[in-house]
Amino acid sequence: MRNFKHLTTRITWILACIVVLAFNSCSKASKGAKQSDDVQTYTDVPFIQEYHDGYIISSNPKDNDVRSIALDNQSNVWIATASGIFMKKAGDRNWEPVISGEDRGPAYSVLTKPDGTVLLGTWNGLYSFLNNELKKEEGPKPPVSAICSKDDEVYALGPNGVWQLVDGKWNQLNYNIARSVRSAVTDGKGSLWVGTDAGIFLCRDGKTKLYQNTNELISAYVRAIGFAPGGECWVGTMGGIAVRKDEKLQKKITPAEGLSNAFVTCIEPSPDGTMWVGTELGVVRFDKDFKPSLRFSRRWLMGDHVKDIAFDSDGNAWIATTGGVSAIKRKSMTLAGKEQDFYRQLMYRHIREPWTCSSVHLRIPGDTASWEPEDDDNDGEYTGGYLAMESFRYAATGSEDAHAKARKAFDFLRKLQTVTGTQGFFARSIVPVSWTKVHDLNRKYTPQDLAEELVKDPRYKPVEERWRKADDGIWLWKGDTSTDEMDGHFMSYFYFYEYAANEEEKQMIRDHVTKILDEVIRNDYNLVDIDGTHTHWAVWSPKLLNGDPDWAAEKSLNSFEMLAYLKFAYGITKNEKYQKEYLRLINEEGYLENAKGLNYKNPAWQIYFDRTLEGYTFPMLFRYETDPKFKKVYSEMLEKWMEDQPYGENLINNMAYTLCTGRKINVQQTIDFLKDAPLDLVEWNIDHTLREDVKLVRSPILEDIQIDQLPPASMRATVRWDKNPWDARQGNTSSMREPVFWLWPYWEARYLGIIK
Repeated sequence: MRNFKHLTTRITWILACIVVLAFNSCSKASKGAKQSDDVQTYTDVPFIQEYHDGYIISSNPKDNDVRSIALDNQSNVWIATASGIFMKKAGDRNWEPVISGEDRGPAYSVLTKPDGTVLLGTWNGLYSFLNNELKKEEGPKPPVSAICSKDDEVYALGPNGVWQLVDGKWNQLNYNIARSVRSAVTDGKGSLWVGTDAGIFLCRDGKTKLYQNTNELISAYVRAIGFAPGGECWVGTMGGIAVRKDEKLQKKITPAEGLSNAFVTCIEPSPDGTMWVGTELGVVRFDKDFKPSLRFSRRWLMGDHVKDIAFDSDGNAWIATTGGVSAIKRKSMTLAGKEQDFYRQLMYRHIREPWTCSSVHLRIPGDTASWEPEDDDNDGEYTGGYLAMESFRYAATGSEDAHAKARKAFDFLRKLQTVTGTQGFFARSIVPVSWTKVHDLNRKYTPQDLAEELVKDPRYKPVEERWRKADDGIWLWKGDTSTDEMDGHFMSYFYFYEYAANEEEKQMIRDHVTKILDEVIRNDYNLVDIDGTHTHWAVWSPKLLNGDPDWAAEKSLNSFEMLAYLKFAYGITKNEKYQKEYLRLINEEGYLENAKGLNYKNPAWQIYFDRTLEGYTFPMLFRYETDPKFKKVYSEMLEKWMEDQPYGENLINNMAYTLCTGRKINVQQTIDFLKDAPLDLVEWNIDHTLREDVKLVRSPILEDIQIDQLPPASMRATVRWDKNPWDARQGNTSSMREPVFWLWPYWEARYLGIIK
């Protein structure tokens, strides 16, 4: 029966979409929201998922200052560090020193020959390792700072000269080059390229040729040399990369072309031909069309200063940094497989009694083994997002597990109301009375404290008792609930009602919504706490929104929200009082005119979270509004709202638009995000202000310092849809976010037929 119920629900939605389309001509569609004409439906096929595996060598900082890295024929990893040579066996995580005693000291280069011999360049000479035997090589004069080979050609270099391995012996070559050897590479055909502080030397047939002029290189300080698959020689310098072919400069790559930092430290082609460029701020990969992609921050690297890169037989990148070794690994996944991974993490860490969905606290920043549950101001809203996700999971699959968990989430949201012992007020969060740590502890305000707060915010409400013990003695509950909590609750009730609830549960939703909304109406459209006054933020009162200039910033959104709440309540209860109040607020209080300002707010009043709250709200109005003149207004507002989000960066809003109109939008952006989002849920700090390839701007949100390029999902802190994705500084390494940000749009896209 439930599957039949959702079939009829879907038919109802399709008919509603036809009504909406009547108000949107072809010309308006072309001027409105950006359409993804190239992709309308994505078939879920395997893709490559990257993830980070980091290694600390030891507690000694010098051990973790890794200068060079190589893999041998048994997939063992070799590194040269500021303190010596280390090796990690395949499948192990422990690093063992290779050279001990008096011979141990700074090391500079490691290299594996085709026959399996590992060459080690150190402070006191060149060593070789083969068949578990370490041998010091005769010939090269220490220190040996660079080693290179290709085919049968092998060279060792340092401040004291150049040596070539010929018939098992190291012969010194008489090349007149600068002593500041930084890198070297051979083409295997008798040509040796050496990067130095004086430029790049081409050594061939006993002769040298120096390139150092700015019409040949970007600068003379050469730190890296690598050959691209097409034979181009990439020369990394202070300032960027000079791409050369046939000994001529062809192209320059600088921060203007996507380098995160102008100091290039290493260059290595990957097995698939992508050029990996190490810098003092991460790794930038360039494809065959020179399109860059960036990996930096602790999300991807143990240290942002990259020294060397090597690849294993599976195409995984092993990266030497000043903070340890990073492996950026690859595995084949489908979106369905990724969903299983995220869902497992969600159930394991992020659902706490009595079915609250929230982030967790990391006692040791970044250490996922140290997690513990924590409260959040928006536990109700974020559990509402989880309820929406489970509702769409049920609608897409008919899973009884999804239905049962959606019911548990709804019961928790009802608990937030009943725990307060009031007629209709609901809490932000609840925690067991046994918890010894919560956010926003109860406090006292001195007159001086209050004066400070009132000067900053004249509407400030000094709530001294934020946490109260429930009558049952089991729970502590947090008050001063806000408008965004109300939005999150009503949004989730709407989705549960439409896509997962049975008839018994629908009646529960009607009763619960009636209880909350009636209390708000009784209090002149305010959410009133148990102290008898409205909370700091939860105000929808005509008297305040229309009459108090201090509420001007909230006037359009809060008017829009209340119209949606009333329309939702009327749509599910058919109680005429809600329709009468809806019309009264429009005709007598000007709430529809207020709401029209949604897309035209003063820039000082626009915050990114508002866009998400608007995305929560639009579908309720489109589902239940039947008056053509009102629906036309909402349609015009929706088109402008989506037009102002041309990057499709907010997947919840993309889905809301499709629900309202029946038109799929920003499909490619949505799929790209779902693929690119990291599996790691730690909210790693990402500081884009360190990058040289972006500009700091005050757009799209005036109050935030942002960058002028939208970072992909892989280069953001763990996403919550209320956070500004353009923020220049993001992250909190003591937090591990719940993966609902991914699961919700995934299952909604599955339901909408965007993902097969």
